[in-house]
Amino acid sequence: MTFAVLFALIQVGLLSIAFDKLGLSSDSAMLLLISSLLGSGINLPLFSMAAGPGADPQWQRPPTWLTPLLRSRPGQIVVALNVGGGLIPVAFSVFLLNHNPLPLGQAMLATGIVATVCYLVSRPIPRLGIGMPIFVAPITAALVAIILLPQQSAPLAYICGTIGVLIGADLLRLKDIRALGAPLASIGGAGTFDGIFITGIVAVLLA
Repeated sequence: MTFAVLFALIQVGLLSIAFDKLGLSSDSAMLLLISSLLGSGINLPLFSMAAGPGADPQWQRPPTWLTPLLRSRPGQIVVALNVGGGLIPVAFSVFLLNHNPLPLGQAMLATGIVATVCYLVSRPIPRLGIGMPIFVAPITAALVAIILLPQQSAPLAYICGTIGVLIGADLLRLKDIRALGAPLASIGGAGTFDGIFITGIVAVLLA
């Protein structure tokens, strides 16, 4: 899904417009793009937690690559941070906050609104994780950014869109992953990577 949307955006030149609105040079934009895509396959284990009662036991076998990083056992869920969908968007959001006249209070308010919407529309999907309609977050982020800070709507849309998805569809849904019994809860990874990556680009374009 991500590669299909990315290819379409490149073909019509919208990707360049989005990065230009964020004040990135072509080299910086390409570095961010490649880093995000490559980083989507990297998860940094943070901690482990017990699977909830009634979780599917056939889905609880821990991935073998996690063993040397965290002592994961059957019935345990490893919580990790995805580099491409979690670490890089957060780092870039901090960069945007530091290089644009964005009031912290409005950025937090916008992020809270998007996070709330993402939480309400996201749902746990057995054997898959958390899913949500992919264009709800970018449209919400763009509208919130335009209303709250129209003169800086593009960077605000990226920040509240990406961080809002991370909070609303990942962090606040960890309890649902625990109930599903998934062996790995990747913050910013798996299905939500598509949502975070596309949200950041589309939200900027709409703003």
